[in-house]
Amino acid sequence: MTSETTKEQPWPLRVGAELVGAFLICFAVYVLSTFGSIIFQLNLAYVALGTGLAYAAAALALGGVSGGHFNPAVTVAAMIAGRTKVVDGILYIVFQVIGASLAGLLVKVLLPTSENVTIKQWLTTTVNGFDKGSVAYSTLTQYGLSFSVTQAIAVELVAGLIIVGVAMATYGTKRYAAATGAAYAIGAAITFPVTGAALNPARATGIALFAQGQGLEVEPLTQLWVFWICPVLAAALVSLAMLLQQMAVAPKAKGDDPAQLTEYNEAAGSGKEPTAGAGDAQGESSQDDVHAEVGGQQSDAEADADEGVERD
Repeated sequence: MTSETTKEQPWPLRVGAELVGAFLICFAVYVLSTFGSIIFQLNLAYVALGTGLAYAAAALALGGVSGGHFNPAVTVAAMIAGRTKVVDGILYIVFQVIGASLAGLLVKVLLPTSENVTIKQWLTTTVNGFDKGSVAYSTLTQYGLSFSVTQAIAVELVAGLIIVGVAMATYGTKRYAAATGAAYAIGAAITFPVTGAALNPARATGIALFAQGQGLEVEPLTQLWVFWICPVLAAALVSLAMLLQQMAVAPKAKGDDPAQLTEYNEAAGSGKEPTAGAGDAQGESSQDDVHAEVGGQQSDAEADADEGVERD
């Protein structure tokens, strides 16, 4: 995947790639969290590996078309860093959310239910939340514990910094798919016990829309703000760090001699003419030497001419 390749694609293809990529990723993650929770005894390694592979596969398949964002946080960072146009970035975010929402709708339609297995059981480990909305709430409540909003913000922000940082560091390179897949796997391992591993505002939104009003402990939309603010804040921090790093390594423009500027300021304050600086003095000395040498040569020539006349 190269940045030149993504720039050559028409915007409908790029926007479509972001929609399809977000749909495929979110569908895979939602299925991992629903079917996996009931059938395969959901565990952390399963979620982390599955999440990482889903993002890596989508980036490998579609990254050459759109750049492989699939996450509004990555798109925000790319816009701030100047790697994606603002108009394109806004369209990316809109279609990422649409793709995630289509995945959420499809998964909800596909989930089988019965008297023993309700829609609430399927969705509990799929939606993102904290406190009573956390995937670990039923376990922690037995010990009088819960994951608060502070803990949710902390883990989602740290995971966001890792994901966006890796995405920006490898953006437009052949390492992008593998590197971002690994970053999402690490992020999922950090956040899943606390929030269900949102990592991506579109992923959190797509399932929250269709889990609303399904009898969960907490309505997902009431906690959705955390899963937008944390990744976007992480994107802003990563972009700021990139801009500061670029400023630090940028070559400095040559300016006037500070000593000479100080002399000019002092002269202006006292009403006197500024004296020549070291550079001017050297220039005048060089000119005097040239004049002296030319004058000497002229004198020698005149002396030779006079001797010639006397001999004649």
